[in-house]
Amino acid sequence: MNVLSVEHLTKTYGAKVLFDDISFTVAEKQRIGLIGVNGTGKSTLLRVLAGLDTPDSGTITRSNDFRIAYLDQSPDFTEEIKVLEYIFAGEHPVLAAIRDYGAALAELEADPANEKKQSRLFAAQQRMDAVQAWEADTQAKTILSRLGIRDFDKPIRELSGGQKKRVALAAALIHPADLLILDEPTNHIDNETAEWLEGQLAKYKGAILLVTHDRYFLDRVTNRIFELYRGKIYPYEGNYAVYLEKKAEREEMQAASEDKRRNLLRRELEWLRRGAKARTTKQKARIQRAEELQAQKPDQPLDTFEMNVTASRLGKKVLELEGVTKSYGDRILIRDFSYLVLPRDRIGIIGPNGSGKTTLLRMLSGRLQPDSGTIDTGTTVKLAYYTQENEDLDPNKRVLEYIREAAETIKLEDGVTVTASQMLERFMFPQEQQWTYIAKLSGGEKRRLYLLRTLMGEPNVLLLDEPTNDLDIQTLTILEDYLEHFPGTVITVSHDRYFLDRVAEKLFAFEGGGQVRQYLGSYSDYLEESSRKAEEDSAVPQQRTAAAAGRGPAAAMGNAQSVPDSKSEDRNANRPRKLSYKEQKEWDEIEGRIAGLEADLERIVQGLVEHASDSAKVQELYALQQAKEEELDVAMTRWAELSELVEALEKDKR
Repeated sequence: MNVLSVEHLTKTYGAKVLFDDISFTVAEKQRIGLIGVNGTGKSTLLRVLAGLDTPDSGTITRSNDFRIAYLDQSPDFTEEIKVLEYIFAGEHPVLAAIRDYGAALAELEADPANEKKQSRLFAAQQRMDAVQAWEADTQAKTILSRLGIRDFDKPIRELSGGQKKRVALAAALIHPADLLILDEPTNHIDNETAEWLEGQLAKYKGAILLVTHDRYFLDRVTNRIFELYRGKIYPYEGNYAVYLEKKAEREEMQAASEDKRRNLLRRELEWLRRGAKARTTKQKARIQRAEELQAQKPDQPLDTFEMNVTASRLGKKVLELEGVTKSYGDRILIRDFSYLVLPRDRIGIIGPNGSGKTTLLRMLSGRLQPDSGTIDTGTTVKLAYYTQENEDLDPNKRVLEYIREAAETIKLEDGVTVTASQMLERFMFPQEQQWTYIAKLSGGEKRRLYLLRTLMGEPNVLLLDEPTNDLDIQTLTILEDYLEHFPGTVITVSHDRYFLDRVAEKLFAFEGGGQVRQYLGSYSDYLEESSRKAEEDSAVPQQRTAAAAGRGPAAAMGNAQSVPDSKSEDRNANRPRKLSYKEQKEWDEIEGRIAGLEADLERIVQGLVEHASDSAKVQELYALQQAKEEELDVAMTRWAELSELVEALEKDKR
């Protein structure tokens, strides 16, 4: 049964058409993910469906007694309201009963002997019983606690921006609704909380429509995808993985249709050039047919821009942290942390909200000093810091003016010099939009503009603080590809699990008490290891309890056999393990990498011969030769380690 039907909906913003004559339905218990490039109207569509904005034309039909719960991307609050007051706002009987009970209880506590107030509290308790509101009250406080909000009477004005978003998320989850609309629900929540939210939505009784950039979240939660593209809705049955597959098939069909159209157009034009000069009816029809074929030329996709800007040369010394400690009040965020950041390091920083991740980035950028210890920055480092707040975006400036402040021109990897205006076009800001004031951009467009400004300075060290917030999936995919080929160092804080798996090869994990654990591997590898350790830790006390009660294997076999065989344990400890995904990928690629390095060295040696009379060039090539030889030594050592591991695994299989 459909709970909502949309017919011929159209909405414009100035001269820009956001969606044009779109129609779709939402059925009971459907989980729909809405995706599309920033600025195409996703948030506007959600607001129209929630009744907070009006379409230019079209109709929205809802079932009887239809209720919507809505999470805005940037929620507005009455600053004086308290957390629980905001959560229980609304006309639903359960929420009204909880509010009345809270008010009656507060009045009686102020005047315990007042019989009228006692009667009012008793009546409020009866209403709570009648509508089964006690469970909802407990659930609301549980959800708030799970989202890191534990002071329920705290005024909203005293919360951070991220905390406000989490309070709004809790309110959306607790309000009974036929349709739950969520605009970027994973912003400002950590990875563990995102996984918890997946479980909450799986149990949600109503339908769900959401916008998110978190591709793991999208894949696990949704069973239908709507793609908003050039004002039209394209529906796909299935989750995000199915969408990718079906979209690829659709684009292949479009490409085949385009080839067919071009062939037909070519034949029509040839016929017209050879045809009779008389203006017969038949020839007029041919001309009209050729014009129609020309008009059918498909638009270029919106997501074809490339981030192929260059980076400044980076020397061997990047950043060196020695004994860094940082506290706020009595709370130690970072304790005695040391690390030598290397060129081409790809480091992800993870941990719960408020654990100190952004604090570490700010210290690396030089904006904050450690309480003790040192951070030494290399002389060739040209650092760019991409913050969460779009901090230097002046809403009164025009888009082009803002980018020109960073650079009038920039050189690409292929040596071509492009202007600021051309770079804006590559970042999906067409000429007509470049003179728009920044204030008129969507939240995602502002993030994309801020990202371009960050890269225009040709940095060789990138510090990224939650770069995935408010960026669309297409932009994220291209950003990930850019970072993969970026010749400098990347250090990023992110709660986006997919992004971390794509970008990070090392992790700084904030694990409490000021301890920052260094982990070599992907985020998924880290989660798997942490989960395995947790299972092992929980299994040990259970085994001890079972053995003590006479129910464990050791007790059943007798005390003589309860002593472990140390030789057997040694054999199990030394048993080769399965190659991880990262190791397998590295093993598959390392021989080709070594061959490439050897070929590079041959070219360098040849260059030394050819430029023997040019001392400056020889010095440059000699430095490059040393660097390549060091890189080759590291690769050969790693090849030896992996080959021993592979041989041991094959021997173990036999």
